[in-house]
Amino acid sequence: MHYRVIPSALTGGDISVPGDKSISHRALMLTSIADGRSKISGFLAGEDCLCTLAALRALGVRIDTESESVLTVHGVGLHGFSEPAGPLDMGNSGTAMRLFAGLLSGQAFDSCLTGDESLSRRPMNRVIEPLQAMGAKMTSENGKPPLRLYGEQQLQPVHYALPVASAQVKSAILLAGLFADGRTSVTEPAVTRDHTERMLESMGVSVEVTDGCIGIVGQQTLRATDIVVPADLSSAAFPVLAAIVGQNVEVIVRGVGVNPTRTGFIDVLRQMGASIELENTDLCGAEPIADLRVRSSTLKGIDVDPDVVSLAIDEFPLLFVAAALAKGSTSFRGIGELRVKESDRIAAMASGLRTLGIEVSETPDGAVVHGGKLAGGTIDSFGDHRIAMAFAVAGTVASAPLNILNTAAVTTSFPGFVGCMQSIGARIEIADAVAL
Repeated sequence: MHYRVIPSALTGGDISVPGDKSISHRALMLTSIADGRSKISGFLAGEDCLCTLAALRALGVRIDTESESVLTVHGVGLHGFSEPAGPLDMGNSGTAMRLFAGLLSGQAFDSCLTGDESLSRRPMNRVIEPLQAMGAKMTSENGKPPLRLYGEQQLQPVHYALPVASAQVKSAILLAGLFADGRTSVTEPAVTRDHTERMLESMGVSVEVTDGCIGIVGQQTLRATDIVVPADLSSAAFPVLAAIVGQNVEVIVRGVGVNPTRTGFIDVLRQMGASIELENTDLCGAEPIADLRVRSSTLKGIDVDPDVVSLAIDEFPLLFVAAALAKGSTSFRGIGELRVKESDRIAAMASGLRTLGIEVSETPDGAVVHGGKLAGGTIDSFGDHRIAMAFAVAGTVASAPLNILNTAAVTTSFPGFVGCMQSIGARIEIADAVAL
């Protein structure tokens, strides 16, 4: 599947986006190991989260589907999983792969985590090493999936200092820590999204957070609870940037999760001159939410603070687009983690922007983007959903049509993306093939 984007005069509007992917994964996993019945509303029925849903059902958890976004989970308790009949397919989801590694490392049975071609190329040693330090027994293909976990291992509590800030690795260790006897703790070098900690506390688990160290005592019982998943800020980011770089456009996105460990994208755009207001702030369970009101703005290039990287890790492809349309140059440092995502996102964005006439220089852990005007053309998204959607936004303000190849993966995180963008005036067509 491919996109063809025609330069568009956006109309703006009042819109909503699907539920948060990170929270949807965690809601399914944690309610499955809780005692009792939980209801999840606002669940993201994207391919990544549906892989998590299917894996939990394969582990013996009854999950009733009331509607696409409303589920009832009949928790089996901390030790209630059943041995699956075969490998558990994580699809394209690095979150699912790493969190399940933690969740299954203390089980009494063997299991195997597989993924698609893209996920099978992604490094897993960052999660394998701390779990093995806890006593988990697992093997991999030279540090990459599939991961094979061997049961009946007694996990030991550890204190682990993350070498690289990663919410996925932190969460995997905390989930494994639930099965250890004693206190497991993780120190992170920079703040990362804290959805796991917030949700555990909402389910009655004591979590200690002190000076960048997160601790949990094992064998605690999780209490069933109803969870409402807020709209995904990472999905809202696409119509937000489209409005900012458009002409005389105003967009309101309703009920978006604005957890402070996720709002680096907003902070960077505001530093670049964007008009973004948070209205009707509230709490959605343990998570803060707000309506985002965004107006067209003139952006200027900046030096992006490396300290914000962990707070905007998924939005950097969009920030590259913002930089390409800003006056002056924008420098990114400390973003080397982007090279081991679904694609090498630094190289993918640099290559695509150069094709569209933008000067970009790369470093191993960053890039400098020199703002200019976007031409049309054909670029490859490399099967990476965030690369595809970022260039779809770019295409709305290019000087000629933009063809984006290999966009099928968009459904992993934002089903309905094209319709959402069309609702604010973006001219995006879906095709099985495009003329090169």
